[in-house]
Amino acid sequence: MKGQVAMLIGLGVAVATAAHAFGASATGVEIKDFRFAPVALEIRPGTTVTWTNHDEEPHTISSTTGVFASSGLGNDETFAQTFSRRGTYEYFCAFHPRMRATVIVK
Repeated sequence: MKGQVAMLIGLGVAVATAAHAFGASATGVEIKDFRFAPVALEIRPGTTVTWTNHDEEPHTISSTTGVFASSGLGNDETFAQTFSRRGTYEYFCAFHPRMRATVIVK
């Protein structure tokens, strides 16, 4: 029985490692003090970006070309977008248009 459990645990670790190595990755953007951080984020195709609002004021994540848009995010709320195509994606906060940043997919 112990051998079977160890084998199942080993198999689970191998599958998780392979999924991490070959699957999509993820990264985050923090919203704090009316700024996106980082201001420029470089990622690979297939990466999911998650924005988290740490301000008390609501913010949006709105593509300048309309490719993606969030609703207003309250404090500690998140929005996620997966980028499958290479390109430069500029975005801003619709409530505070001076808040701007870029995702670069290479």
